[in-house]
Amino acid sequence: MRIKISFLCTTVLVVGWLDLWTKRWALANLSLGPMSEFMGGYIPLTLAFNKGAAFGISIGDDSRWLFVPLSILALGLLFHILHLSEKKDYLRILACSSVIAGALGNLFDRVRWTRGVVDFIGPLDLGFMLWPIFNVADMAISCGAVLLAISFWKEENDMAGNLSIEEGTDTVQ
Repeated sequence: MRIKISFLCTTVLVVGWLDLWTKRWALANLSLGPMSEFMGGYIPLTLAFNKGAAFGISIGDDSRWLFVPLSILALGLLFHILHLSEKKDYLRILACSSVIAGALGNLFDRVRWTRGVVDFIGPLDLGFMLWPIFNVADMAISCGAVLLAISFWKEENDMAGNLSIEEGTDTVQ
């Protein structure tokens, strides 16, 4: 349990600090308009307030009171998955910790004011579409979600492999 708590606390502190610091910087420096000098202009920085979910998906004008309880419910589920994970399953522990850290960062914005979640990275021109504006917490959630999917996929494949080995030993005489 100590490993899980260490991973979780470290990830929440690092991601939380980066998220808060970068959002504070964005609020102070991007309020006059987009900045295009970052990374040689390849990554524009534009201050935006997202009142909706991922990619700006909105359910009405003030959907924060829908997203706050949903975020709390998702956090509860993630803590449960983290609790059930094996202590040596570092991939799942890191994945849950990353999603929890990002969710807490965005939840903080939703609770502290009505403007919405502070986003500032983007929009990114991918050539075939504009990727919506996002923040550090969103990156932690996205990376953690991918790692969590990989973790579940590996677990499923390991269980299927063990089942095949067990079935194979039953037929050998």
